[in-house]
Amino acid sequence: MQKKKGVAPKGVPTRGKKKRLVYKKPEVAFEKMMEPVKSRFGLKNILQAIVGAILLAIPIGFTEETWRLGESLPMSNIIMILFFSLFFITLFAYRNLSKHKPGFYWYDLTKRVITMYIISFVIVTLLLWIIQRAPWGTDWVLALKRTIIVAFPSSLSATIAGNLK
Repeated sequence: MQKKKGVAPKGVPTRGKKKRLVYKKPEVAFEKMMEPVKSRFGLKNILQAIVGAILLAIPIGFTEETWRLGESLPMSNIIMILFFSLFFITLFAYRNLSKHKPGFYWYDLTKRVITMYIISFVIVTLLLWIIQRAPWGTDWVLALKRTIIVAFPSSLSATIAGNLK
């Protein structure tokens, strides 16, 4: 008994003419289409994000210009920097999470953006506290301003590093 060319058993995907998967059973195709496409965000990504946050937090956190910028900028500008930071993280993460994926989950994107910013914020806070440029006990507003300013590039580098394969 000879097998027909291009015919596979039921439920096994075959390659069609347009190089797409063709299923013999419609329920298998439906299950594959409805299967959630979740991105993995594990310990490796978190460690990469920590390294990425440190990469730009150190050179920027040690410059006097950022310390003075924190003193001189009004809080409204600092809030705008915070929103810019979150916007660019979201833009980059969306681009990487939605690339070639039919099903996209906003929960995954939100989780990744918040995690990346929190990691960066904590790294910058620790760095500025260690070099005594974030007076959290005496002037927490100044410490917050400086931390948000330095966390802007730090969070972007953390996002890029956290998405490396």
